[in-house]
Amino acid sequence: MLHHLMVGTWTPPGAIFTFEFDDELFSLKLIKRTAIPEDEPISWMTFDHAKKNIYGASMKKWSSHTVKSPTEIFHNASLSMSHDPKADSADTNTRAIFVLAAKQPPFNVYGNPFYDNAGWGNVFSVNKDGGLEKNVQNYEYSPETGIHGMVFDPTETYLYSADLRGNSIWTHKKNSETGHLTLVNRLAAPSPGDHPRWVALHPSGKYLYVLMEAGNRLGVYVIDEQLHIPTFTQITYPLIPPGIPNPKMYRSDVCSLSHSGKYLFATSRANSASLTGYIAVFKLGEAGNIERQICLNPTPTSGGHSNAVSPCDWSDEWIALTDDQEGWLEIYRWNEEFLARVAHCDVKEPGFGMNAIWYD
Repeated sequence: MLHHLMVGTWTPPGAIFTFEFDDELFSLKLIKRTAIPEDEPISWMTFDHAKKNIYGASMKKWSSHTVKSPTEIFHNASLSMSHDPKADSADTNTRAIFVLAAKQPPFNVYGNPFYDNAGWGNVFSVNKDGGLEKNVQNYEYSPETGIHGMVFDPTETYLYSADLRGNSIWTHKKNSETGHLTLVNRLAAPSPGDHPRWVALHPSGKYLYVLMEAGNRLGVYVIDEQLHIPTFTQITYPLIPPGIPNPKMYRSDVCSLSHSGKYLFATSRANSASLTGYIAVFKLGEAGNIERQICLNPTPTSGGHSNAVSPCDWSDEWIALTDDQEGWLEIYRWNEEFLARVAHCDVKEPGFGMNAIWYD
């Protein structure tokens, strides 16, 4: 069977790359490069609930793109970061870094600025076709904040944010009618040197996994059933080999659940092209507790800015991994708790290799 994936870039010129993976021949090829606004490369992309639009964190913009087929993708809107005039200025380093699409009405899109002037989250409404429409809320974090990843709970009532720069985990509650957010709680990371970068939540809603970029470890949290806020269990797992002599040369990246919720994948990157990153896999219990760490395998390169792992959304079998050190997309097969690389495709374009999203 043929499957399609889309990938963006870290630097201009902006483009969306479509790939075709054959799960019988184990072949992977680039089938379309779609040009988008040149100064709006997408460092993180996601689909809407119906996979009819791609939303992108696009340098100084938030973008949306209509998807009619894997090879028919059309830019439809770009909106600025409006929470602070300095954020939108070409003279600042503030950039859009992460975007999350609601899966329930009113289908708002939630964006996180990063670096300086990033103490607010941006919320956007969409039009009847799913394109970005307007900025409907800028909700406050704190002046030192730099959110890099967010996740909704299974009911899409509570939002959890990983604050890398503010070394915190935030909880917000979503209004079901407007999609607007109100603050519930801010929780400091276990160590001042952790810097939470990514969050994933088990389908049970009981366990939150927090990836620490600088701590290079995965922290396990339980969600309070009454207050809906995370509590640290004091359990962590390594995302780089224990005892490694130069841990400051690594920074952990993303974590993501398999389709069934039985496994959790997490990656780390190296700060030097002469070192490799790592990919870890964890076996989860029915409630979401981590039963064991299955592996901690080297990745082919440092990963660059990326090394983002993307499990497919219909099976536990196929995993995508992106790299922007050399510029490629790879597909791995997860079978009998072994990870095998089965396909590779090079793309020698500036900044290529941010996250992959599975279309079909």
